[in-house]
Parts: sequence; structure tokens; C-alpha cells
Amino acid sequence: MEPRQTIAHYRIVAKLGEGGMGEVYRATDTKLGRDVAIKVLPAAFATDSERVARFRREAQVLASLSHPHIASIYGVEESDGGIALVMELVEGPTLADRIGAGPIPLDEALPIARQIAEALEAAHEKNIVHRDLKPANIKLTPDGRVKVLDFGLAKAMADEHGSADPANSPTLTLAATRAGVILGTAAYMPPEQAKGKPVDRRADIWAFGVVLYEMLTGRRGFSGDTAAETLAAVMKDELDFTRLPAETPPAVRALLKRCLDKDPKRRLRDIGEARIVLDGPFDDGATSTAVPPPAAAQTVSTFSRWLPWGIAVVFVLATGALAWIHFRAAPSKEQTVRYTIQLPEKNLVHSLAVSPDGRRLAIVTSVQGKRQLLVRSLDALETQLLPGTDDAQYPFWSPDSRYVGFFAGASSKKSPRAAVRRRRYAMPPTAAADRGTATA
Repeated sequence: MEPRQTIAHYRIVAKLGEGGMGEVYRATDTKLGRDVAIKVLPAAFATDSERVARFRREAQVLASLSHPHIASIYGVEESDGGIALVMELVEGPTLADRIGAGPIPLDEALPIARQIAEALEAAHEKNIVHRDLKPANIKLTPDGRVKVLDFGLAKAMADEHGSADPANSPTLTLAATRAGVILGTAAYMPPEQAKGKPVDRRADIWAFGVVLYEMLTGRRGFSGDTAAETLAAVMKDELDFTRLPAETPPAVRALLKRCLDKDPKRRLRDIGEARIVLDGPFDDGATSTAVPPPAAAQTVSTFSRWLPWGIAVVFVLATGALAWIHFRAAPSKEQTVRYTIQLPEKNLVHSLAVSPDGRRLAIVTSVQGKRQLLVRSLDALETQLLPGTDDAQYPFWSPDSRYVGFFAGASSKKSPRAAVRRRRYAMPPTAAADRGTATA
């Protein structure tokens, strides 16, 4: 089409490009006075009345998507026997352009991935699957936002009666309007789609993982000289995760492996889980592309650094307490009393520590499904629950036996001994008859 030509009330301004799904033009909406993008679909597609009717039905569903990271669809128009899709005009380069300049740093790539995940999550909640997610369909606006394009168009333009054939072109081109063509781009297809099987939202999760891998490494995950070779690599090859930047957080590495499991039954089930992983270490602002270094790696590093010291403290205190008990002067002419202390069930006890004065035990055990800290006086028949000790581990005592210390997550905490008297945890009923045995 030439500048100043019109489709309905849209006046063509310039051609923006062309791809597998048609030619894209910049146009002006003469009624509303706004710029739009118009995708003119292949002529062969427009001659199939059945597919045009189905495309219109699908376009109505796609128009219901309203999300800051999804390019909106405004309508479908016909002109001179052709079909044109009117869409939101998104300024800026594509993610493919950005990757072409080299790997994207973590502090820039992860916020981009998070916004892509948000867009997919919103679409999946309406049972809309993209089916052709790739860097060329992702725009980066000048203000740092992500816009995903062509949501659902692969399905809308597909031939329902055709059987998939991996030997055909990997992209929806003019030839793809015939039966027997896999939609999407081969390098981003999940193995089940490459084999011609039906796909669902897990296909988008796979493509999301491939896109994230490509952003971080600057290299396409699966490639070949031909479409058939690329599809074969998708089905047989494993990605080289050693190419990821050394500073990639462990949580992100684990996420990539879950997204890229070739077995869809073992793959990440919901893209929302990916969004949660990417959301945790970073600012909540979805539009920010400048974020502080990932905190997840720092947290793991802090925990790893303090764990040996915590174990050393527990060992020293326990050794000192046992030595003090062993070497203290034994009372003369007094009876010796020996008795057995009934601890919580063995399979519930995680760790314990003896107080330096030898009068108390600090026990980490599972209470109602949560790991908590209990304190047991050796002269008492009850075990006392210490409040506010969820996820406690590796307990240790202060030298004066007044405080119990413990690790929780990546931090260490302490609690005054007096606090244990506010709540009590009764011994298991099975221990009532066997609270201890005494011999003179």
C-alpha cells in the first residue's frame, strides 16, 4: 500500500515492515486522530471465507485483552478484498533488535522477562495462548515498558483442518495458509508443537524460557541451517546452561530449567510462578528497567557465610556445657538420680542444644507442620513452645543461659528465656506413662 491510501477511515502513512503474518503499516485514525498500526494479512488468507470468519471470531476474543504489556487490538477492516487488523502502534525496537547488540545484563533482562511473564499470565487467565512468542514479537518502548505483539494471531490464522508437518516452514508465511504447516518459529517451539501435537499454555512457558535464555546469553538456544534441523535440535538437544552469566541467581537458573523441560508434564505449570520468582528480588515497579542487583544471590551468600559460624557456636557452647556438667564437684553423700527425658517423636526432632548451666534443652521440632523452637527444663515434665520462632534451626544458648539463639532463613535471632512461659506445648499422650525412670 502507498502513503495516503485509506482502509475504512484509516489513512496509510508509511510501511513499517513485513513478516510471516503480513505487512505492517503506520496509519492515522481520521476519526479519533491517533496513530495506529495496520497489519494487512496475506491475500491468500483473505480468499478463504471460512478462515476469515473464524479469524473475526478470534479477533473479538483477542480484543478483550487489556493489559499494559499487551498491544491492543482495535478492530478488523476489509478493503478491496483484503483483510486488515488494526492494532495499537508501539514505538521502539523489538527485543530481537536489542539482543542483536549482545547479551542483555541481568539488571535489564530480568525486569523485561518479568513484564513478559505478566503479559502471558493475563492472557492465560482468559484462556488465550500466544503460540508464537519470540523476540521479534516483543517491543521495548522508549520509557522502558514491554509490549507483547500478535497475541493469539497464530491460532486465529491457522488452518484447523491441516495436519502439522515439521518439514514445513517454521513461520506463518504465505505458504502457511495451506494445510500441514506448523505455526510459530521453529527455534521457539516446544517439542510437542514441533511434533505436530496440540499445544496449550505450556507452549508459551517453553517459548518464554527460550527467550529469557537468549536475552542472558545473546545466543539462540536452538538453531540449525534449515527449519528441519532447528526442529530436530528442539526435540533432541539440551541447552548449555553454563553459557549463562556467572552472576545469574540460582532461582533464575532453576526457573529456566523448569520452563525448558522437554516433557510438558514436568514443565512449569503456570507462568505466574515465573512472575513470582522474577518479582521477588526486585522492585515492584513493573516499568522499571534499572533495578538493584538481585538480592536472592546475596541472601544465599549471607546464609552460607554465617552457617559455619552458627554451627561452631553451637558446638563450642554444647562442649562447654557438657564439660561443666562433667567436671563440676559432685555433692558428697547424696543419692544419684538418673532419669530418661521423653523428647518429641524422633522423626520430628531436627536439632537441639544444651544450655551452659546444664538445666535446659533447646529443641527444634515440627509443631503443626511448622519448624519451631521448644525449651525443656530438665527438672520439668513439660516442653515449652517459644513464640515467634517459625522456621527456626541450629539453636544455641547465650553463655549465661538467659537467651536462646537460633537461625531463621538468612538471619539469626534471639529470644529471652522468660518468653517461653507464655505458651506451653504439652508432651505427646504416649509419653505420659513414660516421662522418666529413676534409680537410686
